[in-house]
Amino acid sequence: MTTRTDATFFPPIPEAQRWLKGVSFPDDRPLINLAQAAPANPPPAPMLAAMSDMLGEADSHLYGPVLGRPDLRAALAADWSAHYGATLGPENFAITAGCNQAFAATLSALTGEGDEVLLPVPWYFNHKMWLDMSGVRTVPLPCTDALIPDVDAARARITPRTRAIVLVSPNNPTGVEYPADTLRALHDLCRETGIKLIIDETYRDFDSRTGAPHDLLRLPDWDKTLIQLYSFSKAYRLTGHRVGAIIAAPDLLHQIEKFQDTVAICAPSLGQKAALWGLTHLADWKADQRQEILQRRAALAEAFAPLEHKGWRMRGLGAYFAYLEHPFAMGAADLAPLMVQKVQALVLPATMFTPPGDASGDRCLRVAFANADAARLRTFVSRLEQLDLPPLAPPATPA
Repeated sequence: MTTRTDATFFPPIPEAQRWLKGVSFPDDRPLINLAQAAPANPPPAPMLAAMSDMLGEADSHLYGPVLGRPDLRAALAADWSAHYGATLGPENFAITAGCNQAFAATLSALTGEGDEVLLPVPWYFNHKMWLDMSGVRTVPLPCTDALIPDVDAARARITPRTRAIVLVSPNNPTGVEYPADTLRALHDLCRETGIKLIIDETYRDFDSRTGAPHDLLRLPDWDKTLIQLYSFSKAYRLTGHRVGAIIAAPDLLHQIEKFQDTVAICAPSLGQKAALWGLTHLADWKADQRQEILQRRAALAEAFAPLEHKGWRMRGLGAYFAYLEHPFAMGAADLAPLMVQKVQALVLPATMFTPPGDASGDRCLRVAFANADAARLRTFVSRLEQLDLPPLAPPATPA
C-alpha cells in the first residue's frame, strides 16, 4: 500500500546531517555548519529569567484556548498594526505550534483532495512536503533570474482547482526580499481569480528594508484574499517552544480551530507566555539582533565578491540565507556532501528545494548563515576558493 507520506521525500535537514556520520574534523579545521536556519543560542538572559518565573504558574502547564492566549493575540495585533500601519484586531490572529503548523492548518482549511497550490521555485521544502501528504498538487511557479515570482507565469498556471499562491518573504531558501509591487500584483491576481495569497513572513524581523514590506494589510477587505504566517522562533530564539501565528479572516480562523484542536489542542502555554514577554520587553534587543544579521549578510557579500571571478554567482542574499550558484560540472546533490569532506562545510543542495529534473537545482547551494559570525563566514568563503573540481563546460558555440 502506498500512503500520502510515501508520496513525499525525507526531511532535508536530517538527511544532510547523515553526511556527517563517521566524519571527524581536525581541531584547526572544524566543521562550519551552514545547513539549518535556526538560532543556535538560547533566548536572552532576561527572557530566561522571566520564563523561570513562569514555570511556577499553574497555567503554564495546562491547555489554553485553542486559537491562542487572548493577551498574546491582542499584543500581536497591536504589534502588526503598528508595523504595517493597519487596523488589526485579536480576532485576526491565531497562535499555532510553530509556523509549519500554521501552514498546515491553513492549507487544511483551504484545500481538498486534488486541489492545486502554486509554489515558487525554489520552494521551502516543508511546504512541498505538506502538500504532498495532503493530496494537494503542487504547481511549480517559475521565478525570474532575480528569483522573484513571475506574475504572468502565475496567471497562466491558475486553473479551477487552484486554491492559493504561497510565498515566503524574505525567502527561504534564497534570501530574496520580494518587492512590494510584486506582492501587490500577485495579491490583485489572487483577488481577481478568487484564490488566496499566503505570505509566510517567518523572517520578517530580519528584512533589510525599514518599515512595512508591503501595504496589503491596509487594503479594504484585505482578509478576503490575504493570509499571513509568522514565527516567534527566529526573532526570540524560541525554536523549541513552538510558537507561530496565522493572520487571517475570523471565519477562516474558526475553521482552522478544528485543525488545531485535533492536532495540538493549543500551542505550548509556556512558549506563548514567553512570546508575549518578548513582544512587550525585547524590542531593542530584537533590533540589535537584526543589525547583527545584517552585518553578517554584508560580511558574506564582501568576502564572496572575489569568487565571482572563478565562476561562482550569488543569486540571492537576505534574512538568514545566501543562494549560491557554483561553477562545477558536478551537480549540487553530489557537491554538497562532498564539501563536508573537501572543505569541512555543511550546506544544502538546491535539489532539496526544486522539482526533480529541474536543472536550476543542480547549479545552486543554500547557505544558512545566521549562526556563523563574520569571521567564520570569511573562513567559509576562503574554503570555497580551495575547491578544485572540473568546471562546467561552457555552452557550445553555434557553427
